[in-house]
Amino acid sequence: MPIRQLPAHLVNQIAAGEVVERPASVVKELLENSLDAGASRIEIELEEAGVKLCRIRDDGGGIPRDELPLALARHATSKISSLEELEQVATLGFRGEALPSIASVSRLWITSRQRSADAAFMLDGADGGRGGVSPVAHPPGTTVEVRDLFFNTPARRRFLRSERTEFGRVREVIERIALSRSGVALRVTHNQRQILDLPAAVAPAELLDRVSRICGHEFTDNAIYIQRESGGMLLRGWLVRPVHARSQPDLQYMFLNGRAIRDKLLAGAVRAGYRDVLYRDRWPAFVLYLDMDPAWVDVNAHPAKQEVRFREPGPVRDFVRRTVEAAIAEPGAADAGSHRSGESPG
Repeated sequence: MPIRQLPAHLVNQIAAGEVVERPASVVKELLENSLDAGASRIEIELEEAGVKLCRIRDDGGGIPRDELPLALARHATSKISSLEELEQVATLGFRGEALPSIASVSRLWITSRQRSADAAFMLDGADGGRGGVSPVAHPPGTTVEVRDLFFNTPARRRFLRSERTEFGRVREVIERIALSRSGVALRVTHNQRQILDLPAAVAPAELLDRVSRICGHEFTDNAIYIQRESGGMLLRGWLVRPVHARSQPDLQYMFLNGRAIRDKLLAGAVRAGYRDVLYRDRWPAFVLYLDMDPAWVDVNAHPAKQEVRFREPGPVRDFVRRTVEAAIAEPGAADAGSHRSGESPG
């Protein structure tokens, strides 16, 4: 077979295989775009766990009319413009692949209005958005509507699990976002039923309430609040006391510079901090926020941006381990309910 250039639509569908695994992937990418646009309120409407419908509306900065078609172009982004910016990226998204990938395996519409604009415009994602934009009524901000996920790739659709399982994964994504950006109000409906309604949490007591609503009162009632800064790194958040450790690692949230991540090095560092006080078959529970210079970490190590690479992992691991070890060893450590000071993570 001769070498030939792949058509753009097929290229996008191949990229979608990395970026869009299931409805939860769509929700994650769209929520990250809303956060990067400066949204203070996001509404998420789902049907059939997002397979039939995923509509996300925000009050962010909006997209100019002339740039709407670029939103569906591969590797087109407003978030980076140079290698230097990539090496210290602070936004959640930056690849410019999410929207064209989603549009290639669904029916997608983008409606947006800039805060300073008099009118809103809608782009139909069919055929890569070649149909142009049309004026519509819409408040400032952006709405992305995704329908019939994987309608044109039935093999991918067959790999989806039950609606309940898929919605569970969607909810996990939303809850991670809710914990990572406490200052953003979130409302979620599924099959016309309200699932979550989280007001913006700014004060420490409001933040604690949000953590409790997501992680449960048992977590916050039995957690200690920690905050320590050293060597240009800041670690803060909640650790469950060893006596209340869990039988599985199912309540572990780690955020790096506002990004929800799954990192074996950091999870191992936390567990190492518990090593002298934890039975072998028990697992720590935690909600932790680690902040550092973005140049010290490579967030471009995974297509879904859930894994990272530290330029010097040793000092990071030692800092986390020592902080956790000292916190749980302190006899007078305050419980979570007594925490009334400190910054919110979002």
